[in-house]
Amino acid sequence: MSQRKPSTKFNGPPPSSAEQKAEALHQYQDTDGHFSLVRNFRLADLVTIMNGVCGSFSVFSSAHYLITGDIDYLWSALALPLAGLMFDFFDGKVARWRKSSSMLGQELDSLADLISFGVAPSLLAFAVGLRTYLDTVVLTGFICCGLARLARFNATVALVPKDAAGKAKYFEGLPIPSSLALVSVLAYWTKNGWIEGKEGIPLGTITLWGDAGGRGELHVVSIVGALWAAAMVSKTLRVPKP
Repeated sequence: MSQRKPSTKFNGPPPSSAEQKAEALHQYQDTDGHFSLVRNFRLADLVTIMNGVCGSFSVFSSAHYLITGDIDYLWSALALPLAGLMFDFFDGKVARWRKSSSMLGQELDSLADLISFGVAPSLLAFAVGLRTYLDTVVLTGFICCGLARLARFNATVALVPKDAAGKAKYFEGLPIPSSLALVSVLAYWTKNGWIEGKEGIPLGTITLWGDAGGRGELHVVSIVGALWAAAMVSKTLRVPKP
């Protein structure tokens, strides 16, 4: 998750957060005509949108795999979040290179991250075999924790200590792109055939209540997803920024 900052193009003290938001609101309010939103996009915003495009295609590729069983769709779904990460990395670079970013860009960044690193990995996990009722509860919780993590980042990034270059010194909780580590595990399982319809998910399932195959059944590996989600919203876990 790259950090996008509103740019300042004047000398003197930097504007406050309230002034930045007011300036951003006037920018879009004062622009009339057709496609005014699109005309106000910066280059960095377009790079960010490509992150969301990758995540969306991953979601649809997972859906195609579930419908057709064609393993090529699953491999595409596994690869696209990584492409999204590259765009997520470069949007901040482009914003600093062009010295032009916006409050809109910050919001786009978070929404694109939610698709590529929250929704897409969760649907991938469902596609490879985490399909019990409790599995879907965990996957839904994973998405919601990612959503809360991104919202907290936007709301509190100004309060996190900065280094001399103005970058935050650490992340509070695991950043949501860390979910790509889980995606890499899913890719390894896919390569070895440890997915639904072949050899099955490693470690199998446990039944917390009721009969096997009922709503109380949970894949053991889903517990890792639940812990990962908790780590994303943790305030005490501080991950140093590279």
